[in-house]
Amino acid sequence: MQGHPRIIDLFCGCGGFSLGAHAAGISPTIAFDNDPILTSSFPFNFPATKLVRATLRTVDGDDIKRELGGSPDGIIGGPPCQAFSDIGHRKASDPRRNLVGHFFRLVAQLRPSFFVMENVRGLGYSTGRPTLDRSLELVPNAYKIVGPVTLDAAEFGAATRRPRLFVIGYNPSRCDPITEGDLDNGKVGPATVRAAIGDLCSPTYVDEVDGYDFWKISRKGRPSAYALALRNPNGHFSGYRATAHSKLVVSRFSKLRPGEVDPIGRHPKLSWDGQCPNLRAGTGNDRGSYQSVRPIHPEEPRVITVREGARLLGYPDSFRFHPTIWHSFRMIGNSVSPTISKALLSLIASRTELRSKHPKAKE
Repeated sequence: MQGHPRIIDLFCGCGGFSLGAHAAGISPTIAFDNDPILTSSFPFNFPATKLVRATLRTVDGDDIKRELGGSPDGIIGGPPCQAFSDIGHRKASDPRRNLVGHFFRLVAQLRPSFFVMENVRGLGYSTGRPTLDRSLELVPNAYKIVGPVTLDAAEFGAATRRPRLFVIGYNPSRCDPITEGDLDNGKVGPATVRAAIGDLCSPTYVDEVDGYDFWKISRKGRPSAYALALRNPNGHFSGYRATAHSKLVVSRFSKLRPGEVDPIGRHPKLSWDGQCPNLRAGTGNDRGSYQSVRPIHPEEPRVITVREGARLLGYPDSFRFHPTIWHSFRMIGNSVSPTISKALLSLIASRTELRSKHPKAKE
């Protein structure tokens, strides 16, 4: 392997997997997705990664090699999960189910040193597992497979419960052994809601640029280690525009105690000392434009802001989403938590030569 490792992010979305790869010292060279809205801020957040908007059903390994300039060292990706979601219909006829197979088809054609696939737990249920098993049959016998295993982002340091199914594969001739026990060794326990968003309360409004609202942290006192790691040096951040609620909704939210659920909107109220429940994505224009149910702030009678949702999942304040709240939460809800992707990819990088080949590797 020469120079910079060639890493591919398939179904990249806004880039939660890519962000974890950057933090692990193996930043992706190229990323693929066909959704122009979910990838709208990707070039800003990852200016050194080539973004290709394409439907992966029609892309083959040779196409990717031409875009990449050679064969990849690693493939990461989270195929669309809606067809396997706990709250979805999970219909066998949903064409999105086939995209799991296309991920593994490309693995078989490109034969990287390793691959990591993420999806919802439902892919491992009786309604989804046959799709996964058929897809894994495409992987060459030379690969060792770890999983499928369900891992929760909270166990890896996030402030939100987010269980996801992962499948890791590696070529033992190019990667030292990896076991499920190795994955457990990366667990550090959850952060609290207070640690994640407590310092964001009552920020100072700065400006609006290109539809993005910008703010500055004004809360005094030393932030938690979690928040400090995500802050911008100048304290600025975007995405704190609050949702406008009616007086009736504000009244209902005000009466709830932490841990209780609004009986009408089904919004859970967060507890400062607990974790946020799983943040869901909602749907795009093609699926009815349904907004996901967002949790209520622990103290204020409103649902959480985009930046608060991002902090809970582990995104840094420098990361941009979309000018609108709805699309921003679609980005967050569809993404892999950067905390867990960093942990998994740091482990894999340590078992290969990839980290040492990266010019900006972090030890």
